[in-house]
Amino acid sequence: MEDVRPEGGAGDKYSLIVPTYNERLNIALVVYLVFKHLRDVDFEIIIVDDGSPDGTQDVVKQLQQVYGDDRILLRARPRKLGLGTAYSHGLKHASGNFVVIMDADLSHHPKYLPQFIKKQQETGASIVTGTRYVKGGGVHGWNLMRKLTSRGANVLAQTFLWPGVSDLTGSFRLYRKSVLEDLINSCVSKGYVFQMEMIVRASRKGYHIEEVPITFVDRVFGSSKLGGSEIVEYLKGLAYLLVTT
Repeated sequence: MEDVRPEGGAGDKYSLIVPTYNERLNIALVVYLVFKHLRDVDFEIIIVDDGSPDGTQDVVKQLQQVYGDDRILLRARPRKLGLGTAYSHGLKHASGNFVVIMDADLSHHPKYLPQFIKKQQETGASIVTGTRYVKGGGVHGWNLMRKLTSRGANVLAQTFLWPGVSDLTGSFRLYRKSVLEDLINSCVSKGYVFQMEMIVRASRKGYHIEEVPITFVDRVFGSSKLGGSEIVEYLKGLAYLLVTT
């Protein structure tokens, strides 16, 4: 892969919002990799932890001692309150003019962040989203059933919603802060469907969206939070978006 090390535009700062729940085994490596790949970029990492009982917050506090509490911001909540509200909570504390949302389980590798930033700088896009479904993208570590489920969910959404992007259910994205604020205020979905509604509404509002191919890697430590209830939620969300967008 090409070594891309963008220097942030004059005055540009990137706020990375990382929701966590029981990510004690992953969060330190994620933070290390972000610092490794964004050496010449002004950024902060905002960790929104939903009351993890596994000691995630203790690890984050140790990371603050290493990297500084001005670079690692812990903005904890008392319990699990949903993905959409986690982004809203993190956004309140973001000082950057660009915001990156990414998972804490290493499925979104920080090595792609320079490509996201470079793509935005080259195109002036309001949103840059990682995609598994174009040349150069893919998935590693999923069984055939999960691959078919994910692909089927995207094909179904593409057929009915015409969003203009190849990967609706992905959650690795860079936004202009003002755009993310607008979209969050426009969305009503929670959890798994939230990401899909965000990108569909962005397309309907005419925001400039670009894509960067990524390889999604299934989590190494911990258990996946995607189950049957999320699939039902997805189908309900698809029906809702079909009616309202």
